Amino acid sequence: MISIKNLDKKYGSLHALKNINLHVNPGRVTAIVGPNASGKTTLIKSILGLVKPNAGSIEVMGKVINGDCSYKKFIGYMPQSAKFPENLKVREVVNLIKDIRGTEPPLANEISEKFNLTNEMNKLFRTLSGGTKQKVSALIAFMYSPKILILDEPTAGLDPVSAGTLKNLVREEKERGRTIILTSHIMSEIEELSDEIVFLLEGKIHFEGDIESLLSNNNNEKLERIIAKMMMVEAV
Repeated sequence: MISIKNLDKKYGSLHALKNINLHVNPGRVTAIVGPNASGKTTLIKSILGLVKPNAGSIEVMGKVINGDCSYKKFIGYMPQSAKFPENLKVREVVNLIKDIRGTEPPLANEISEKFNLTNEMNKLFRTLSGGTKQKVSALIAFMYSPKILILDEPTAGLDPVSAGTLKNLVREEKERGRTIILTSHIMSEIEELSDEIVFLLEGKIHFEGDIESLLSNNNNEKLERIIAKMMMVEAV
């Protein structure tokens, strides 16, 4: 579904990604984890076409992305912090996305109801709480039931009920055969939702594999402890 080969990205003297090779399997939830400044955001932005790598290639659904943005219609993206025009009402934000896409979102009403957004639709985006902004971001990401979902710290700022709703959406989309990339600093969330895990550190992949195997090979310790140990070993 997504194939990354020899991906390299520098920001001046900062080497953000170092020869990344990664295959994201279809119909699976792949977690990308690592400390701050490990390269997670740069990797995601490269897949989204928001960052141009210095070297390497990215294939999405069998097509190399090289300035062509048509593949983006297959992707739903939920950033860590929602950014939409502050002077628009929530309903107008949704309609803006509809106009850009040119089609009606099949899951808009269903997801809006799940997140109790019905009464928020006529409110200006700038007046919303951080958690409600995040729910609007979830609505935008999921409402087209895209083939690929990229969720960057999706539960950040959400109350427990809304976080549970979002996790259920991830499970439902996985059952529909969607490919999902997830980042989170909450290892219990990664352990709960993910099939595969990629551990990034200082721009390099230090582990890639099945999360169940990782746990079983480490005496079924908590994922948080396993990742902490991996970071300590690599730091030595």
